[in-house]
Order: sequence, then C-alpha cells, then structure tokens
Amino acid sequence: MTVTQLDPIALACDLIRKPSVTPADLGALDVVERALKDLGFQVKRYRFEDIDNLYARHGTKSPNFCFAGHTDVVPTGDLTQWSVDPFEAALRDGFLIGRGAADMKGGIAAFISATARYLTRNPNPKGSISFLITGDEEGLALHGTKRLLEAITAEGERLDHCLVGEPTNPNALGDMIKNGRRGSLNCTIQVTGVQGHVAYPHKACNPIRALIGLLSTLQNHCLDEGVEGFQPSNLEVVTLDVGNPATNVIPERATARLNIRFNTAHSGASLTNWLQDQASQTERLYGAKIELNIHVSGEAFFTQPGLLTQIVQDACETVTGRRPELSTTGGTSDARFIKDYCPVCEFGLVGATMHQINERVQTRDIEILSQIYEAVLECYFKLA
Repeated sequence: MTVTQLDPIALACDLIRKPSVTPADLGALDVVERALKDLGFQVKRYRFEDIDNLYARHGTKSPNFCFAGHTDVVPTGDLTQWSVDPFEAALRDGFLIGRGAADMKGGIAAFISATARYLTRNPNPKGSISFLITGDEEGLALHGTKRLLEAITAEGERLDHCLVGEPTNPNALGDMIKNGRRGSLNCTIQVTGVQGHVAYPHKACNPIRALIGLLSTLQNHCLDEGVEGFQPSNLEVVTLDVGNPATNVIPERATARLNIRFNTAHSGASLTNWLQDQASQTERLYGAKIELNIHVSGEAFFTQPGLLTQIVQDACETVTGRRPELSTTGGTSDARFIKDYCPVCEFGLVGATMHQINERVQTRDIEILSQIYEAVLECYFKLA
C-alpha cells in the first residue's frame, strides 16, 4: 500500500493531471487501475468504441458493494479565464483547483483512499468491494456505464448496492443525497408548410402557425402535480428557429426544440406517445407536416429510503454531525443505468463549481468525504 492510496488529495491531483476530456482517457484510468491493483483488486478494462472503462473487485463473496463514478471531464472553456492551468491540480489557500476536482475525480480519490484504510483494518470483509468507473459520463453515455454493466453481468457479476460519487451537495458536505433522478427527453420539432407571399396567405401554409399552436398546447398541459420524492415534471422550449430573412415571405419550415424533465409518473415511451398524438392533431388542424425527432437520455427512477440511504445518512452524520436530506433534484447521472441492476444512491463533494471556470473543492472536504465513505463500508459490512 502506498502513501498516495491513503492520501486522497495526492490521488485527486494525480487524476486531475490526466486531461481526460470526454472521450479521451489519457491515463486517468491507469491511475485508478494501479491504485486498486496495489490494494489486491482484480481489475479488468473494457473498451467500447473509443471509450475506456474499468471494473474492479476485491473478494468473491456476496454482498458486493460498488463504488461507481467517472474519470472523464467536460472541456475547460476559455483557458484565459482560469487562474491556473486546469490540469495542473493547483493547491491554493485550502482549495484544489482543476477540471474534475468536484466532478468527480475528487470523489474517486476519496473512494480509493477510504477503501485502502478500510482494507488495512479489515482485509477480509464479509463480502466484496467493487469499482465501476467509466470514461463516458460527460458525453453521450453510449459506451460507458450502460455497456459496462451489460458486459460484467454477462460475465456473472452481480452488484448488491451501489454508491455513485457525483457532487450532490449544494453548499456543504451533509446537505444532500440523491436517491433518484428525473428522466430527460429531448425533442426536435420540424414543421413543413408551403412557402408563399404574405399578401396571399391562402396560397401558402404557414408552418409557424402550426408550430406555435403545438407548442402552446404542450406548454399549457399539466404533466403532473408531483409524485413521491419528486417535484412536478416540466416541459421547456429551449429554441425556436425559422431563419427567414425576408419580411414578405411566408417560410416553408419552422423548427423548435424542447426538453422534458419527468418524474416516475411518466416514462420516455408514454411521453413520446403523447407528443406524437399532439403533433398528429396539430397536423390535421393546420394542414402542415410535423416531424418529431425524440431522444430519451434517461428514465426517471426512485430508490426507496432503506438500507442504502440510511447507511449513507448515518455515515455522514457520524463524521460531520449533519444528516443529509434525500432529494431527486438536478440533472441526470449514470445512476439511471445502475438502478436496473441494484439499489443506488449518490453522494459526493460540494458541486457549486462543477463544470465552471476555476472548478475547485476544499481539500478538507475531500478528506472528510473519504472518512464518510470509510464509515459507509464499515457500517455496510457490519450489516451484511
């Protein structure tokens, strides 16, 4: 066991110095692999298309407790706006600054150092510890966690519980655990009419009328009032485009894009059917052709409060004195894939600066998070 494995700050710095902007890995998973192999983990790499992934396991017995996360990061943005090189892993005034510090290389470092300390005291836990690490969470997520889970399941692996290290806390460690996420649906609407002169509208078919009519219907519809654990679903139009430079021409086409963040009252399929039905009615009403391009990037899920959430809450309260609330707010994560295999929740660093210029976390928070993860392992295997 090395000093780096026990020091989450040093390990986080090693990870940040690998500029693993999706889909590039550039050695980030090598850092994870070396650390886990030194701890006695059996490590296997899985490459799907241009994405590198890793699954590692310590032990063969059940239950199998899994730490899940990602080493890929979002682009840096304007480098001139950063106070440091985003891949330098600068330590300044008690902060670790760098791309991925919060989301989520700091969390992975805390995972590993917590596991190292736990195994030092408990070399043969009553079960197994595993790591599921992808390089495709910040991208399209087509060749990361989803395919990795399929692959290891086909090989006979079974996860019993999973903790994802996303930065779930808004302001301070102990604020929030994510025990569910809303689903996300993106839809591009293209309406095709007949171009013509604005003075002769009877000889044309204005696609904008149909598009506005459809969007009005969709926006005025109440999807739901909220369900257990979730706020109401919401539909937001994010762009409307015609691209018509003329003032006296009715255009031929008009397009719009919308996003629906939905709770467990809906599925991607049910919302797709609703959108298609509304589009068909609008077509008949306005005489324009409407085409929908729909992509569901994740289904809503909800992990009922129980063993997993209680262990994480108890561990956090033991270390920090604060008991985190359970929440389903925010965007999507790879937990949307893991929920099909085992109970899953998310708990990690403070996410106030994730994806921002000068992304940073307090070094003390990384150390405390590692202690929380260690307490999670301690409690989990006492109850196993």
